[in-house]
Amino acid sequence: MRLTLYRYSGILNPVTLILFLKGYRAYYKPTLKRMNLGLTDKVAVVGASSKGLGRAIALGLAQEGAKVTICARDSAALTATADDIRNQTGAEVLAVPTDVSQPEQVENLINTAISHFGGTDILVNNAGGPRAGRFDDLAAQDYQDAVHLNLMSTINLCRAAVPSMRERGGGRIINLTSVSVKQPVDNLMLSNMARTGVIGFAKTLATELAPDQILVNNVCPGIIFTDRIQQLATVRAEEAGITFDEALEKMTADIPLGRIGDPDEFATLVVFLASERASYITGTTIQVDGGMVRSLL
Repeated sequence: MRLTLYRYSGILNPVTLILFLKGYRAYYKPTLKRMNLGLTDKVAVVGASSKGLGRAIALGLAQEGAKVTICARDSAALTATADDIRNQTGAEVLAVPTDVSQPEQVENLINTAISHFGGTDILVNNAGGPRAGRFDDLAAQDYQDAVHLNLMSTINLCRAAVPSMRERGGGRIINLTSVSVKQPVDNLMLSNMARTGVIGFAKTLATELAPDQILVNNVCPGIIFTDRIQQLATVRAEEAGITFDEALEKMTADIPLGRIGDPDEFATLVVFLASERASYITGTTIQVDGGMVRSLL
């Protein structure tokens, strides 16, 4: 991975603004560069990949030579992302519009990828987060919707993809969760609940699939600049009666590195875990959060 230095030259986005407000005149922004991880011609399926973390991961895998199936609910955005990744990498990219909370669409996604590419080697489980709210704000249906979106989508995607991985002699499953599984986040009752279930499922699955050489790991984003973080900053700004930029600055206060993360920084770890270089790592949960989580494990 190489590092490119960017100097402040006007307020380009809230990340630049926050860094400027905190007194940084320059900061390092990572850009993915091919790492030769043995992923050439591997077949990957990446959830929620039209933008944000999913897009960064799909791009990173494509840069390493993988054949990538991307999915999202927004067909137009998905097509645009597929075209962009192809143009940047020359990789084979298949776009399949999918709502991962719907089991029949999940099955179609995996079957389409297998039909097109001949199998599946890598599965990156990812879905949007459930809505923010505290216990008194939420109805029983909200909890059920969160479980379907985050936990059941992961289970259904694994059920669909694992048979192909077994046939191909192994594979990688990487679940995107949240630092809330290690340190619950205020006002995110649904995420704290549903994503923790993913960790229990994944830890058990890692043990059961180890004889098949299918490795299962979880990666937990902290505050990474995505639409989700912008949404949370907006909610917090409204609740506290402050500006969006002030809310973003407050979100960085507990981060030892003193800044919001970039999607490429997160994607680098996921791409590594998907590779042959990570052949002795399974059943782990790793956060990418600039040191924000203070727990020992």
